[in-house]
Amino acid sequence: MSGAECTVEAVIDGAIGRITLNRPERMNAVSVAMATELATALLDLGRRRDLNVIVLRGSGGNFCAGGDFDEVERLRAEGPAALKFLFTEFRRACDAIADIDVPVVAVVDGVAAAGGFELMQAADIVLVSATARISDNHIRFGMIPGGGSTARLPRLIGRQQALATLLSGDRLSGRDAVAHGLAYRSYPPADFENEAEAFVRDLAGRSRQAVVSIKRLVGTGLQGSLDAALTNETESVVRHIIGSGAASAAAFDSREVRS
Repeated sequence: MSGAECTVEAVIDGAIGRITLNRPERMNAVSVAMATELATALLDLGRRRDLNVIVLRGSGGNFCAGGDFDEVERLRAEGPAALKFLFTEFRRACDAIADIDVPVVAVVDGVAAAGGFELMQAADIVLVSATARISDNHIRFGMIPGGGSTARLPRLIGRQQALATLLSGDRLSGRDAVAHGLAYRSYPPADFENEAEAFVRDLAGRSRQAVVSIKRLVGTGLQGSLDAALTNETESVVRHIIGSGAASAAAFDSREVRS
């Protein structure tokens, strides 16, 4: 989707799909329209076979400030069904990320709070500015998470860290996010745009077949036993080498070490 009337913009840039949350005047707070448009954009780009990576970020210097308070109040007045629709649409967007073949990279600067933090958790890879302001601050308003923090966060950083993060509402910097395992890399603000773009473009240049296989193996491997994951990997690498005619790739380990 694109256009000034849309809350989510999606464009194709070679092998990169770029999705931008586009409510800068509201710090990209999540409305029903945005949640629905985000799910649609992710699913549409996820169906394309010419993309190696999808980038997700916010406009106006912020990632996402969470749910739109005015929208939540309006939906609460309409009743439980209307309010639940907001959260189910947002969940549909977050869940779509795991079902997309290629990695979804969240590029996070500014504020990533509440629902924005939860969207960040759903991403496959997260790149952050060192000065990003990241938190699940629901507790500070007497609220509870509704976009996945109680389910995803313990799986990402463990029970102790997750409970403390959720119950304190403490703000994390980009460096904290990396230290906690919530992001891959943190960059100084002056380098953030160039470094994040370099990472994404490097990923876009990888073999799509290999990228898709690795994401799928990691995802399914986390859902079962270690033994099943290792067996699946062995079967997959044999299929990959035979199917791609990449037998010479078996020597990459030693070449890489010597270079």
